[in-house]
Amino acid sequence: MSNTNTTDERDLGQAGEQLSTAPREEPTATLPSMGVIGWARWFWRQLTSMRVALILLFLLSLGAVPGSLIPQNSVDELKVQTFKEAHTTVSPVYEKLQFFDVYSSVWFSAIYILLFVSLIGCIVPRTWQFVGQLRGRPPGAPRKLTRLPAYTTWRTDAEPERVREVAHSLLCRRRFRSHVVGDAVAAEKGYLRETGNLLFHIALIVMLIAFAGGQLFKSEGGKLIVEGDGFANTITQYDDFKSGSLFDDDDLAPFSFDLQDFVGTYERNGPQRGTPRTYEARVTYAEGADGETKKKVIEVNKPLVVDGTKVYLNAHGYAPVISVKDGKGKEVYRSAVPLLPIDNNVTSTGAIKVMDGYKDKNGKKSQLGFQAFFVPTFAGDGQGTMFSQYPGLDYPVLALNGYYGSLGVDSGLPQNVYQLDTSKMKEFKDSNGDKLKKRLRPGETMKLPDGAGSITFESVEEWASFQITRQPASGWALTGAVAAIIGLAGSLFIQRRRVWVRAVRGADGVTVVEMAGLGRSESAKLPEELTGLAIALHDEAPTASGPDPDHRPDQPSEEPAEGAEK
Repeated sequence: MSNTNTTDERDLGQAGEQLSTAPREEPTATLPSMGVIGWARWFWRQLTSMRVALILLFLLSLGAVPGSLIPQNSVDELKVQTFKEAHTTVSPVYEKLQFFDVYSSVWFSAIYILLFVSLIGCIVPRTWQFVGQLRGRPPGAPRKLTRLPAYTTWRTDAEPERVREVAHSLLCRRRFRSHVVGDAVAAEKGYLRETGNLLFHIALIVMLIAFAGGQLFKSEGGKLIVEGDGFANTITQYDDFKSGSLFDDDDLAPFSFDLQDFVGTYERNGPQRGTPRTYEARVTYAEGADGETKKKVIEVNKPLVVDGTKVYLNAHGYAPVISVKDGKGKEVYRSAVPLLPIDNNVTSTGAIKVMDGYKDKNGKKSQLGFQAFFVPTFAGDGQGTMFSQYPGLDYPVLALNGYYGSLGVDSGLPQNVYQLDTSKMKEFKDSNGDKLKKRLRPGETMKLPDGAGSITFESVEEWASFQITRQPASGWALTGAVAAIIGLAGSLFIQRRRVWVRAVRGADGVTVVEMAGLGRSESAKLPEELTGLAIALHDEAPTASGPDPDHRPDQPSEEPAEGAEK
């Protein structure tokens, strides 16, 4: 068998065509005809070319880089504001380039739409062309099979008709599409390569549509819940809520759930001390207003799923139970106050705000505020700074300092519930005139000066925060991703190839058999496959005895063609 690296297309004719549905590349020197229509056709051909589609796909992935490195308004506006305050030089530039809103920016949307149009314009004609190829038959053999990349020949005593019949049957058994054309059998195989190619590009379109639909109709929000409290899936219940531009309030799935208990256990010894071992929220939930109550354990990456809405466990912390009494001993405040963790050992900070019901010693209405610093495991006095040594509740301590006056909640401006605005407040002072502050253990009380009352650290509850998301078309996106992988694998590992077997009677009456193969790309598998076919056909049409009339006695004899026996 012989192999060649080049093929004369003039000799191959239709045999070398349509091995792919890829559009023909136009010479770069060819310019469109003058006029709007000519330029429009040229632009459309460039846009729907595979080269431009790949460039747009690369630009789309490149454009997503700022979205993953720079805080996004659609994800966390607070982080965006913090970033702007910390990077005053580059923030105005990022603002103009829409880097804080990458996925809704003009330039990202333009790339997205152009890629969508490019894929559609590329796939539709290729699909029709491929359907036409499936309905047709493999083209007849080229005039000179010796010019094909894989070739072998031998002489046999079998009749040409018999050779062609056996070859046709053999190729059909090897799952080739085969038919007899003139003095040769034409066969083709590997259509799944082009099927995989089209499947890959169609899957990309499905993914683009799914992602676009998910962004337009999505909803997501967060909710912090203390043990014993619950949540109903209405917008007013969310701590924060974001949605797509086409989202409607009626799209929220009707369900509710209560946090019965949060269970967290941690590694106590070794280098991984403090690493969570158990981290789960035990809830009861119900679908609809009158749904049956069910139990569920929500873990990290194991959400509660209700009617397409997923409830993820996000974070965990502690909520000291605080009670406040006025100067007459009347309890004016009792609540579990969630505090925000600031490190892996759940050292937490926050604010306690007594807005209503409190009166000072003169009977005048006032408001109280306390800055709180909580550690679930205190190292002890004289053991360094007050930071938790372990995330579990081994030795909880709450540090407080208080203020009185106006909390500023009536100004109409939004406030952070975890921060205390002391601009219109005064500090409580102890008997020495110093800032009033104290560390409390559960059950201990801090007396406020001048008969202003007291604050008691009653106990500790736990809280869990949840992310409630609804992402329509996520199933389609997953299906498209799987289909894209399957299609890409098929287009990479399946080779489309053609085989021809010509059998004609020679001048001396002996049948001359020629076999040749042509693939879309160079591959060692094509000569190997042709060798196997030649050996199988040779068993039915063995080499004829006697000298080859083309052999010259004055020349050294040639080796038998690969696939033929001596």
